[in-house]
Amino acid sequence: MNAGAFLRDLEAKPAALRRLAGWLRVDDPWRAVPRDVRRAIVLGMGSSRFASLGATPRLRAAGIDAVAEYAGAREAHPGGPGTLAVAISASGRTQQTVAAARRHRDAGSLTVALTEDRGSPLGEAADVIVELAAGSEEGGVACRSFQHTVVHLLAMRERLTGGSVGDVAAAAERAAAATEDLLGRRDAWLGSAVERLTTTGSAFLVAPAERRSSAEQGALMFREGPRLVADACETADWSHVDVYLTKPLDYRALVFAGSHGDEELMRWIRERRSTVVAVGGELPGAEGSIRYRHDDDEVVALITEILVPELVAASAWVGQGGTR
Repeated sequence: MNAGAFLRDLEAKPAALRRLAGWLRVDDPWRAVPRDVRRAIVLGMGSSRFASLGATPRLRAAGIDAVAEYAGAREAHPGGPGTLAVAISASGRTQQTVAAARRHRDAGSLTVALTEDRGSPLGEAADVIVELAAGSEEGGVACRSFQHTVVHLLAMRERLTGGSVGDVAAAAERAAAATEDLLGRRDAWLGSAVERLTTTGSAFLVAPAERRSSAEQGALMFREGPRLVADACETADWSHVDVYLTKPLDYRALVFAGSHGDEELMRWIRERRSTVVAVGGELPGAEGSIRYRHDDDEVVALITEILVPELVAASAWVGQGGTR
């Protein structure tokens, strides 16, 4: 892995998003999936599973039984007729995901491979292939593939709920503009964010349940690149599970704004004199707030906001020498 190449992968996000949006405007890559699916199992490991954490709650809210499942789980949904199994792996070679896809296909589930490589073992194990269209990630870190997975699963939701894939294309275009905004203004916010979040060697990322993917993937970026101790938490749950860390630690968190738990979290942060950098909204008591175009649109936020921890991680990684 290489930090400089990772940074270039991040800078290529807007163009890649616009290409994906253009494809979604003229075609529905999920058209082979029936609209009457009532049960969906989304399978993946690492970033692939994290990316599904935004779409599955939206499917459940629409009345579809949907779950993001570890592809490597032994006690897993058995699948079968009436089940849509979506197996995600950019390379198409993630061992656990390929095995899960084969198991579902053998059980009679309609199995979809969401991958970059149609000819991969995952593609061969599926009934339907949907291409990520994220391109090669030269830095060795899943970033565009994560973002494109989020967009594709939102498009799948529209397919299953009778919505318009064109709406997702429009959101992806707004996310491309938002991404350009963050990249173009990074000199104004990135340095202070790096200093506030990485100097202790540990960082915490907090997000609303509907956007928990941003916290999970963001924490992975801190671990994978600069090798910092990092973990993720859901905002409303934070007061039940992670508040305890604010007492013994110089606690520093990147908080994606927008949860009904924000006020309670920030009350503890102020009381314990901990450090928060907010993303996408203003949080009273935060030491900084990173805003961007269209950050009042929750779908745009779901697609875009991961760029903030990615850039912080890339900058810290470059400062360490930039290779692994």
